Amino acid sequence: MLLLNASGCLDRLRAPWLARSLDAFVTKTVTPEAREGNAPVRIAETESGMLNSIGLANPGRERFLAETLPELRGLGVPLWVSVGGFAALDYAETCAALEGVTIELNLSCPNVEEAAESAAEIVAACRAVTAAPLYAKLSPASPNIGSVARAVEAAGADGLSLVNTLRGLVLDEQLAPRLAQATGGYSGAPLKPIALAAVYACRVASGLPIVGMGGVRSGRDALELVACGATHVALGTVLFSDSEAPERVRAELAEELARLGLGDVDEAFCAAHDTVATGGN
Repeated sequence: MLLLNASGCLDRLRAPWLARSLDAFVTKTVTPEAREGNAPVRIAETESGMLNSIGLANPGRERFLAETLPELRGLGVPLWVSVGGFAALDYAETCAALEGVTIELNLSCPNVEEAAESAAEIVAACRAVTAAPLYAKLSPASPNIGSVARAVEAAGADGLSLVNTLRGLVLDEQLAPRLAQATGGYSGAPLKPIALAAVYACRVASGLPIVGMGGVRSGRDALELVACGATHVALGTVLFSDSEAPERVRAELAEELARLGLGDVDEAFCAAHDTVATGGN
C-alpha cells in the first residue's frame, strides 16, 4: 500500500520534508493556461471539515513543465501529476508533454466548469497520446460511480482515485455564504463514509488499482479503505493541521493490524466484501 497526499493538500515548497515522508507526491492540478483561481474568501472551516473554492490556481502547463516539475523531481520521491482542463484536448496535450510520472486526471473538480466530454472520452484522448500510468479521479456525486469506473477502465485508465470533494456551502453569522463563490468542495472526516461507499462500489465494478481518499485521519481510516477495496490511500485535509500525519497513520495502521491479528495490510484487502459475501457480521 502506498501512502500519498491528495492533490492540492500539500505545498512541497513550504513542507518538503512532509512530501518526502510520503511514498509518492501528488501535485496540484495543472491546466493548459495559468489560473489565478477564484476570488477570496476561498477556504472556510465548518463544524466538522472544511470547504475550499481555490478554482485550480496554478502556473499553467508551460511554467509547470519548465520550472515546477524539475523542482519536484528534486524531492526524490515518485511523482503523480494532477492534470485538468476544460476539454479532452486540454488534458491530452498536457499528458503528451509529461514523462516519468504517474498522471491523475482530475475529472471531478466541483469549483470549476467541467469539460463537455465524458470521463471516458477524456481518458481515451489521454490514452492515445501517452503510455504513462493514468488514474481517473472521480466524483462521489455520480449517481452510479461503478458504471463510470467501468467506462474509464474500458477507455484505458490504469487506476482510479476515489474520491474528490463534494459541493457544499456554509453561512456566516449574518447568514451570508462564507466563500466568495458561495459553494466549494467539502472535505474532512464526514467524507469518509462516502469515500468508503465509492471505493466499495468501484471495487465491485472494476479490478483496477484504487487510491482511496476522503476523511482519512488515522491508521484505522486507512485500513477501512483497504478493506473496501483500495490499493493505496491518500491523506487530504488532515495534512493542513498535522504535519506528522503520514508517520502517525503508518504507526496506527501497524497497531490496528496487530490488534486484528493480521500479518500485513494485504490481508485486509477487500475484507468488507468477504464479510458481505459470507453473510458475516
